[in-house]
Amino acid sequence: MNKIKINQGEWVVVCDGNKALVLENKGDEKFPNLQTREVYEQKSPPTHQQGTDAPGRSINSVGNRRSAMEQTDWHEEAERTFLLELVDRLDAAIGAGDTRSLIIVAPPRALGVIRQAYSNNLRRAIRSEIDKDFVKLPVHEIEKHLTGA
Repeated sequence: MNKIKINQGEWVVVCDGNKALVLENKGDEKFPNLQTREVYEQKSPPTHQQGTDAPGRSINSVGNRRSAMEQTDWHEEAERTFLLELVDRLDAAIGAGDTRSLIIVAPPRALGVIRQAYSNNLRRAIRSEIDKDFVKLPVHEIEKHLTGA
């Protein structure tokens, strides 16, 4: 992975579908010092508590055949909602001037969800996207992985 420079005051958003860390560089480009600014976690109950109905059935318009519908993946839907709420929060932070630029670090699947929700304002503020899953690492390890320090 290429090492990146993190500007002073820049936010590094490390997330997956269940947790997000918003880190701010309190140091400078040469000597970064990532500090936790915000932490978000979604509490997703077990599947048996989320969906109570059996999958639906559809009836073909010709003949009398029936087909089962796919079961809704409630965890996947909860992760998607969590990521979309995170994007709204980041967009609001850019609009409020809390930060001027962001680095997003997320696994490929999460990046795919959030990319679709970027506003033009947020898209311009994103300086880099890194497709890694660092959300479970301590902040100093995240810093080390990103900067090579």
